[in-house]
Amino acid sequence: MGIGLVTLEEYLNTSYSPDREYVDGVVVERNVGDRPHSMVQSNVIFSLRQRYGNLFVWPAQRIRTIADRRSRVPDVCFTLQDPGTDVFDTPPLIAIEILSKRDEMSDVLEKLDEYVAFGIAHIWVIDPRRKKAFTFEGGRLQEVAGGALTAAHPAMAAGIQLPLAEAFRGL
Repeated sequence: MGIGLVTLEEYLNTSYSPDREYVDGVVVERNVGDRPHSMVQSNVIFSLRQRYGNLFVWPAQRIRTIADRRSRVPDVCFTLQDPGTDVFDTPPLIAIEILSKRDEMSDVLEKLDEYVAFGIAHIWVIDPRRKKAFTFEGGRLQEVAGGALTAAHPAMAAGIQLPLAEAFRGL
């Protein structure tokens, strides 16, 4: 559900609780706030902060995916440096979407396609209810076959790994 047409400037200067996204002039609600979603979000943040102290972890950070038309809010994203802006206009290294029971797959896929077009190198989707995780590559969701989500990056020799057992702890 969205709120009537607003400018990007108005959106960026307004606080929403929880934060919302901006899509072609419409402020769009995000499905968040249920226990499994919150538990996984907390676990992901804690696990990757503990494992990789040099990563910057950003829960619910606004990123401008299409210049003046769209601003999305991944559940969690990671950067190697602090972008130094309130709304990111450069792609994070990793964007993570955690599914809520009310998410519609067509909306999720549209957002993931935007992330690719924006240049986000690693896109992870986590489903708390099914205790499954996916990567989004080549326009397709690929279920993670091993026990961890992974992201390679030249600045990190061993790459980045998120064990699924840590992401789903407490569910």
